[in-house]
Amino acid sequence: MTYLSILLNGIIKENPVMVMLLGTCPSLAVTTMVSNSIGMGLATTFVLIGSNVVISLIKKLIPSTVRIPCYVVVIAGFVTIIKQLMMAYVQPLYVALGVFLDLIVVNCILLGRAEVFASKNKVSYAFFDGLGMGLGFTLSLFVIGSIRELLGSGTWMGFTVTAGFIEPMAIFASPAGGFFVYGILIALVGVLMRKKGKTPRKSFGCSSCPSAGICQNKQEEC
Repeated sequence: MTYLSILLNGIIKENPVMVMLLGTCPSLAVTTMVSNSIGMGLATTFVLIGSNVVISLIKKLIPSTVRIPCYVVVIAGFVTIIKQLMMAYVQPLYVALGVFLDLIVVNCILLGRAEVFASKNKVSYAFFDGLGMGLGFTLSLFVIGSIRELLGSGTWMGFTVTAGFIEPMAIFASPAGGFFVYGILIALVGVLMRKKGKTPRKSFGCSSCPSAGICQNKQEEC
């Protein structure tokens, strides 16, 4: 396991949104504008790196029976930091992201990486895992946001792009349009994986669930 392989794992091989299908709520809710997508992606990356590093540092001090609540407390601490920073320095983005900024605390990507990676690996590995997963999440939101803003509003990063060429289609700015774009992108990723000789997993099983450690109905594979 090298630092580069850990980084690329989060960006490509196990991209949290396009491959693992995690973090779908913010992926659909804030991607009506590219700027919102980048803001949410970078905020989540900050929390992922910080929480991964801290959890890796204190993993031997956390009793196994209360590890999930401890992970949540650490994640919530970093969410509070990024929330205060955005409120102070980029208030328009803070307002645009709204409640979804607070909901980073319960984003299954963060709890999942804390449970399956940061709590089992050294600090430097945990740092690159958080960075890779965060960049993969940001890249996915950037692509979804670009498509939805171009087709739904006729703009990109707030600049008018498709005037006189394509009429804005409001459906792409709605939740239904978000689901449509997301579904098309997942299908394209599946086609690309098959061309590379890889088969998209139909199920990741209970072992990949962030709540696997506390689930009463845990099975090896669903």
